[in-house]
Amino acid sequence: MTVEGDLFEGTGSSEPSTPAPRLPRPGAPLAARMRPRTLEQFRGQEHLLGPGKAIRMMLEDGAPSSMILWGPPGSGKTTLARIIAEETGVRFVPFSAVSEGIARVREIVAESSHRLEATGRRTILFCDEIHRFNKAQQDAFLPHVEAGTVILIGATTENPSFEIVRPLLSRARVFVLEPLASDDLEQVLGAAMSDVDRGLGAMQLTADDGVLASLAGAADGDARRALGALEAAAGLAGVGGRITRETLAEALQHRFAVYDKSGEEHFNLISALHKAVRGSDADAALYWLARMLGGGEDGLYIARRLVRMASEDIGLADPRALEVALAARDAFHFLGPPEGELALAEATVYLALAPKSNRVYRAWAEAREAARDTPAEPVPLHIRNAPTGLMKQLGYGEGYQYDPDTASGVSDQRYLPEKLEGRRFYRPGSLGFEKTLDERIRWFESRRGR
Repeated sequence: MTVEGDLFEGTGSSEPSTPAPRLPRPGAPLAARMRPRTLEQFRGQEHLLGPGKAIRMMLEDGAPSSMILWGPPGSGKTTLARIIAEETGVRFVPFSAVSEGIARVREIVAESSHRLEATGRRTILFCDEIHRFNKAQQDAFLPHVEAGTVILIGATTENPSFEIVRPLLSRARVFVLEPLASDDLEQVLGAAMSDVDRGLGAMQLTADDGVLASLAGAADGDARRALGALEAAAGLAGVGGRITRETLAEALQHRFAVYDKSGEEHFNLISALHKAVRGSDADAALYWLARMLGGGEDGLYIARRLVRMASEDIGLADPRALEVALAARDAFHFLGPPEGELALAEATVYLALAPKSNRVYRAWAEAREAARDTPAEPVPLHIRNAPTGLMKQLGYGEGYQYDPDTASGVSDQRYLPEKLEGRRFYRPGSLGFEKTLDERIRWFESRRGR
């Protein structure tokens, strides 16, 4: 891709001249310089900005309201807030919950109140990283949003259900921004390559076929990341240079996984791993395992979850599953990463391909419920402990039959309290080893005369 300059003023030649390529003027990073200024320049989020969609209609009505923009880094939250202010003629005041506090919020609110009274012009208070504010700090916005003194637009990468106080959620609509599609990112990168004033156009760079598409795919939907990598690649290529796949690889260096060990993405990925194992998809389970470990997750945490899967989702359909999961935990603890990760992968595949049963999980839940409902039911006399003569006189242990000494190895005595007689908690399934266990239970019941 090559960008041609405008015609130069004449030297007597009738042929157009190409301006000498030059480095862009030093200043803000490329991602900041290329920030869209109008709705037409904005890429992505068609589900919010397309014809008839919520934010598009809000802009057409010229009446913005308080909102929370929830989306991953580089999806356009800050840019969209600025465009909303520009399109509706509302004053825009940015604020960072990371570096500023409630005192600054009070200043902005006071200024906004005076301006509203004097000119009738409203103010958008844009709070970046709003989830960094604690609940008490978030409450400080409430009266001003309620009174209409400011229009609050909060931006967050975290799930508002967990990070934003309920009263604020009830006063602000939540809009979910999605990672940018690769096609949208390619357009963003192409514009940056050709833009002479704000982008890299003055450098007259070229890019090998497919390089921008590869960069768009590597950016994981993050326009800021994509533009940062492009700027680094341009620096490596130099003025008038060519961006190759090798140049791009050097610029990208190491792609950090989109992962937060304490945030929503942590729970999303462990949920995906657990459900892939439960659904017997070994390939998907390995993928989510790799995503978690690549993102820096503690292998022992994953090992604990594998042990839980073995008990909860496989149970006695394959008793070896628990042994394999525990062995993987011990192996990882002994070897550590990266060698120990292979043991976790082995256990993940085994669990995914094992027959599944949650019958023990259900039985345990029913038994606990029965125990809570009947906490005072007496132990039947014949199976009580009788260590003293008095206890024996009271009938403790009287009539107890020692099963191994009976002709069939199974006596006809009962072991549950009378109130629960005949109650069944564990009902084996028909898969794996549980089929054998079901046959055993039926055999024992026939010997007890049930």
